[in-house]
Amino acid sequence: MLAALVLALSTSPVKAVLPVPMSLVIATSRGDVRIAVRTDPLAGPLVPAATLVPALGGQLTIAGAWAEVEVARQSFRFLIGGPVYAIGGALKPLVGLATLKRDSLFLPIQFVTHVLPAELKGRFRYDGAAGRLEEVVGPGPVVAAAAKAPNRLANGLKKGHVVTVDPGHGGVDPGNPGVFFPRGLKEKDVTLQIGHLLRQELLKRGVGVVMTRTTDTLIALHHRGAYCTDRCDLFVSLHVNSLKRRPGYTNVRGFETYFLATAKTEDAARVAQMENEAVRFDQASAGNLEGGLDFILKDLQLNEHLRESARLAELVQSHLGEVHSGPDKGAKQAGLAVLTTARRPAVLVELGFATNPEDAKVMTQPQSQQNLAAAIADAVVSYLLEYERRTGSGDVATQTGPNP
Repeated sequence: MLAALVLALSTSPVKAVLPVPMSLVIATSRGDVRIAVRTDPLAGPLVPAATLVPALGGQLTIAGAWAEVEVARQSFRFLIGGPVYAIGGALKPLVGLATLKRDSLFLPIQFVTHVLPAELKGRFRYDGAAGRLEEVVGPGPVVAAAAKAPNRLANGLKKGHVVTVDPGHGGVDPGNPGVFFPRGLKEKDVTLQIGHLLRQELLKRGVGVVMTRTTDTLIALHHRGAYCTDRCDLFVSLHVNSLKRRPGYTNVRGFETYFLATAKTEDAARVAQMENEAVRFDQASAGNLEGGLDFILKDLQLNEHLRESARLAELVQSHLGEVHSGPDKGAKQAGLAVLTTARRPAVLVELGFATNPEDAKVMTQPQSQQNLAAAIADAVVSYLLEYERRTGSGDVATQTGPNP
């Protein structure tokens, strides 16, 4: 009976959102939250419930074949894998499918663009041109309390934060060869493409950006961290993983984020060795850099940067997990030379394996590149907001990192 009803409803005409935005903004009294849109060939455009529901001030429950989202005291029940939702005892059609991916729930974009504005007319309205769902109070959109403060942005951040974005490799240093990248792209090309997108996403969120490179040029490995000066809050280096030829090497995929500390696993040591090999392209002597690495690592063990960098790595992993189709390989530590000269919390993001065809698509297709950049930008904002809440201030430059 239910299957027949689902089939009948799924054939009902429902207006879809065209074109599909790369990301959505959820604007409520809690501030603005940007959410990357993930496109699935079967389920259609999706948004991660783990980010969307808290942004709406709602609650999420999954029981059996149904997922229930409660927003503004109204219950919306989604049939997982089915093009319908239930409200007030009635089943209504959806264009896409609520989908579970690695135990994470994704909801059709239509829930944001059509369902909420229609079912909760007095509470939400959607601006299709801006890709923005706004909570409404009275005749106009709500103004976030944080935005009323003269030194705060609409997303709640204090003004003046600056992040250094480091697209790995460049110039005569191609990085890894990009086995499954199209059109002869190398690691240096992909990191620069995503680096530019990350810059745009951070600027959208009111965060200033310093780029270590904006063209195909070589920046010495031990000079990159120095771009994160006393006005810099965080250092984010972008890279692409790869494996040497061995049985099954093309099957390995996933994303991972590193902070600077002694490697604890053989795989982390492998990544450090791979990335540190770039020092051979430096004009300056590599001896001092390598000789000083042990000292820097020991110094960092006593430094607040270690804890802050680890937390930033965890948040990057969490946000990337919402848009990356590969497995989450975790936040890890390793003796990465590029991070040694950054005197602020610093991470190196391995965006995927160029030796895996699925990861190669994630890192080179425009839509997924945009999603990756937006996810990392959201992680940066989440970290800065969290730090401000923990310290009661955005002034981290004189302590361990972020600026006022």
